[in-house]
Amino acid sequence: MFPDLEGGGKMTLDPNHLNHIHAFAEGKPTNIFDRQLPLREQYHVTPDSAWVYDHAKSVDTQVPANHPIHGHVVCGEGIPLDIPVSVHKAVGGESDFPCPGELLAAALTSCLDTAIRMIANLKEIKLNHLEVQVSLGADVRGALMTGDSVPVGFQNAHMRVDLRTECDLSEPHLNALIDAAERSCVILQTLRAPPNVNIERCLSDSVQLGTGQSRGL
Repeated sequence: MFPDLEGGGKMTLDPNHLNHIHAFAEGKPTNIFDRQLPLREQYHVTPDSAWVYDHAKSVDTQVPANHPIHGHVVCGEGIPLDIPVSVHKAVGGESDFPCPGELLAAALTSCLDTAIRMIANLKEIKLNHLEVQVSLGADVRGALMTGDSVPVGFQNAHMRVDLRTECDLSEPHLNALIDAAERSCVILQTLRAPPNVNIERCLSDSVQLGTGQSRGL
């Protein structure tokens, strides 16, 4: 269910990124309550200011658009990351770089991981160890359109949280911590209650038509 990943348990972050994180982790203790209090007050007074939008985009400046099994994605506003992407070998790709499903698993993993960290900080619980794993399963016949009635997408998802605290909290307290983190995990709640997704199409070789018009072939 959860294969061992190369680099798992080893610090393999970019040194510049790691130094940036250590500037917070090794400096003055971070207090989430103090960081969130002015935000909560602001959002109470002006609810519209609570809306945030996260973004990512694919680019073809280095990976040609006509190359079918790799891509290049950019995400992050403060310190943007360039991520090489591979099509999964189960549908004809290479799986040499993270595939889109693994990026989705990473988004879910990171969201619950950081939610647990923040809730623990709010409750003044010191964590000794935290590891979150996600496994997403899909029957790829749906994507290849080779199986009757096989849906396209992941059909099952499993998560595991390995959590230990400094003060050896009881199991009910640990479960309460994880329950609170689940409720505030944006990616988890989005997957459980997905929004409508609208796709805007920008077709450079098409003539822009008015409402109700069609273009002949």
